[in-house]
Amino acid sequence: MAMTDLSAAHEFAADPFGERMRLPYARSWPVLGASFVFASNSDALLALAAAAYDNLPAHRLGAVPPVFQVELRLVPAVGGPSGEPPPVRTSSGGGLVMGMVDAANHVIVSPAQRRAVVTVSEDRLAYPYHVRYELIEFAVYLLAARGQELVSLHAACIGGEGRGVLLLGPSGAGKSTLTLQAALDGYDVMAEDGVFVDPKRMRATGVPNYLHVTEQSLPWLEPAARRSVMASPRIRRRSGVEKFEIDLRKEGSGMRPAPEPFDIVATVLLSPQRSDGPLLEPLTRDEAIVRLASDQPYAARQPGWRRFIDNALHRGVWVLRRGADPRATLDALAPWLTLQEAVG
Repeated sequence: MAMTDLSAAHEFAADPFGERMRLPYARSWPVLGASFVFASNSDALLALAAAAYDNLPAHRLGAVPPVFQVELRLVPAVGGPSGEPPPVRTSSGGGLVMGMVDAANHVIVSPAQRRAVVTVSEDRLAYPYHVRYELIEFAVYLLAARGQELVSLHAACIGGEGRGVLLLGPSGAGKSTLTLQAALDGYDVMAEDGVFVDPKRMRATGVPNYLHVTEQSLPWLEPAARRSVMASPRIRRRSGVEKFEIDLRKEGSGMRPAPEPFDIVATVLLSPQRSDGPLLEPLTRDEAIVRLASDQPYAARQPGWRRFIDNALHRGVWVLRRGADPRATLDALAPWLTLQEAVG
């Protein structure tokens, strides 16, 4: 056996669980109303977190933001199939929530301890999209939601002057397209895919870093805006759909990440159906309860759901059908939306 093999075997015998792993790189960012401290043994892994959380506005939901700790651990590749990583499998037990890809790529989250460990093998650095969205984001979103008792929604959120409208609906209903139009028209963007709501006060936060839109969203744009979007990097979803990844934080983009949490003033379910008549239709209490639970099956099983529903109903729940173009659809939300003075 080579000397290096003996040394590695001795090191493993002395620390079989990797408890003495040095994590010399560290950064912290304000994310989702909290302070997240990341420690890592890899500057490449930390750079993936920076791509997601650098230059975000510091949202605050309470007087003192909670602090969460995330370890990003890079480990040697263990071999196995090459190509796109398999999807994350989830599990839980003993107060832990886990996401597992394989023996060397996984996430363990302890909401009670406000800590998470993300383990990534060296070969997976070739797939930064999967590491960032499926592993790092897994840890951050779970910690923020569970640690602050937030309702986690698959939704978009746009607004201005601290007031926001929740946009819900199934994939393909037009959340991203409508959010892009709102961003181009000068509204603040909270998120286009994930929104976190304090159900007691109906205050919403998100991670206003990227918008993801398909090429089908672009024909309605003015030529200069279309060229700008098409110059953005492309990402490929597991479904095979390719999307442009537009960085809201990019200087000169003209887009505004929401600078503070929104007070939610309306909840709107987007419909893919077109309408030549009125686009907005209020839902009755019973209709809203059923349709919101159907649209948000994960959130509907969380502790804050009943409080969220009560407050959403108090503010009004609506269906929004598509207009002749995204701007016409956006105009239907004008009673609730306010542009920033600097834009107007």
